[in-house]
Amino acid sequence: MTELSQLTGPKPPADPRRTSVADGQRAMMSHFPTGVAILTAVDHAGMPRGMTISSLCSVSLEPPTLLVCLRSGSPTLEAVLDSGRFAVNLLHGAARPAAALFASGAPDRFDRVHWEHDSADPDAGGPHLFEDAHAIADCQVGQRHRSGDHLVVIARVLRVTQFPGRPELVYGRREYRTWPVGENV
Repeated sequence: MTELSQLTGPKPPADPRRTSVADGQRAMMSHFPTGVAILTAVDHAGMPRGMTISSLCSVSLEPPTLLVCLRSGSPTLEAVLDSGRFAVNLLHGAARPAAALFASGAPDRFDRVHWEHDSADPDAGGPHLFEDAHAIADCQVGQRHRSGDHLVVIARVLRVTQFPGRPELVYGRREYRTWPVGENV
């Protein structure tokens, strides 16, 4: 007969350094490398909005669908919901300054990077950061689901633009690297 401990796994060791579940999750996820992207959208007044994200995954290829998670109450999320569209700019290895800038919440972020947005283009999701991206996906909002202090947005991919030869930017252990794994950038 199998003991219960064999079915549930070993008991965690007693540790006086144990932290809250949220702190533990934050520490755990810092050791899970991820790609780095800047999600952009245009708000109802025509102003560009954007933020650095790492919560991004492919959901389906038929139809092409992505999932992103955005903090509730952020101006970028409001622009995404108002316009129903956004762009995901996957960053290349030399775009670490843009990643840090858009993670900072600085009000003048779009004044400090080169961007383009063609509002007449029916597939344009949001501003494109051509100089900082190795790929850009223009998306249309589909399903939305609240989860804690974030909104999970599932979106249809309308168009993908790629720039071959630009190594991808990844983030883990609070460091930026290029992919394939290279020097710290």
